[in-house]
Amino acid sequence: MNILATDAAVSRIITVSVTDDTLTAELSDGRTISVPTAWYPRLVHASQKERENWKIIGNGHGIHWELLDEDISIENLLSGRASGETQKSFKKWLEIRKAGK
Repeated sequence: MNILATDAAVSRIITVSVTDDTLTAELSDGRTISVPTAWYPRLVHASQKERENWKIIGNGHGIHWELLDEDISIENLLSGRASGETQKSFKKWLEIRKAGK
């Protein structure tokens, strides 16, 4: 696990792409990390336009989707950790989202 912590401290996210199936982040050290979009339910329920509306935060240590209120860290991507959001929180987000449309 120490290797991953070191990698996260040295590597930075340069760019991001999100499809229906995959979240891909290109890193400053030349690696490309791809994880299933299913790991992040808010991305699954987003439109492609919403998925493309991201920004890099924390000097390359995270990705933020303002319209989705979603943040994903490079540490979680490198360690293979899916969203830690509770079902209750996600259900509330979905209800608010549906009411706003």
